[in-house]
Amino acid sequence: MEDINNNPSEVKKPSNKKFIAALIALVLIGGSYGTYKYIHSQAHETTDDAQIDKNMSPIIPRVGGYITKVYVKDNDIVKKGDTLFTIDNLDYLVKVQEAQAALTAAESSFEVSKADVAATSANLAISDATVQSNSGSIEAAQIRANQANNDFQRYTNLYNNHSITKQQYEQAMTAKLEADKQVEVLKQQRNASSSQRQAVVSKTTVASKQTSVAQANIERAKAILEAAKLNLSYTVVRASADGQISSVKIQPGQVINPGAALFYIIDNSETWVVANFKETQLNKMRPGQKVHIVVDAYPDTSFEGEITSFSPATGSRFSLLPPDNATGNFVKTVQRVPVKIKLTENNPAEAIALLRAGMNADVDVAVK
Repeated sequence: MEDINNNPSEVKKPSNKKFIAALIALVLIGGSYGTYKYIHSQAHETTDDAQIDKNMSPIIPRVGGYITKVYVKDNDIVKKGDTLFTIDNLDYLVKVQEAQAALTAAESSFEVSKADVAATSANLAISDATVQSNSGSIEAAQIRANQANNDFQRYTNLYNNHSITKQQYEQAMTAKLEADKQVEVLKQQRNASSSQRQAVVSKTTVASKQTSVAQANIERAKAILEAAKLNLSYTVVRASADGQISSVKIQPGQVINPGAALFYIIDNSETWVVANFKETQLNKMRPGQKVHIVVDAYPDTSFEGEITSFSPATGSRFSLLPPDNATGNFVKTVQRVPVKIKLTENNPAEAIALLRAGMNADVDVAVK
């Protein structure tokens, strides 16, 4: 015992051997890990700047008003077409009734215009018949006048030869004058009938145009009625897709405005990953390359993906104030480009159902 306690060199030798063994083990492990990472980096590109993403459909009312009832609450599962909430529809019902009354009035006006067209058409037909009748009467009267003139000429010759009496001569003259006067009267009647026909034609044209205007008013009233009915239907807000409701912050009695996003429906039918790779990592990356994905929330579950597309610009270009390198304070910074990665059909559906939009993930792209 004394020899061992008095000989410190023999006590230190085991410690030195353990230290050397541990150092060699660390060097081997470090070298192996470094070699593995180097070999891995030659055929893979990785990043931890990635998030789960899904379609988010905003619920935006098309009409405004007071909310009467809310049928959903936070995180509810809904189907496309399910009623989410309703808006007070009394004002919109009144608009529909007004539009219906306007349509009825327009249709009545159209019927009156059609009746006017029928009446003026009948009057035009009568005027045409009168003008034709007058023309025939004028021709007959002209024939009689010609006959009376011929008779008067013969009676004049006979009277000059003292072959007839003066009374016979005067009767022939009277018959001639009456025939000529009848022709003149009939011509005046024809001119009056022609003027009346032109007036009827003008009235018929006006009535036809009024009918066209009435028809246009009907179409306009129908459009207004359809718009009113459409706005009435918008008072019932329905789900635009299958999915899960986000936080619902509306209450009955609350006034909402059209066009305002109230909450969202997260569409669970499609899930993908958006990974923001450095621009220096994109040289070997191509659409179709396989991707290994690990989500931070479920580190024991891995997902298989595939690159589908690259963003047309770096992420900074879509920011509210994109960098401008021409301002004189340029500092070169490595930019990141969003890459869309879809989850393949090989992933279990129950595992994908656990993913939530915005979750962080690590992605590993096999570039070779």
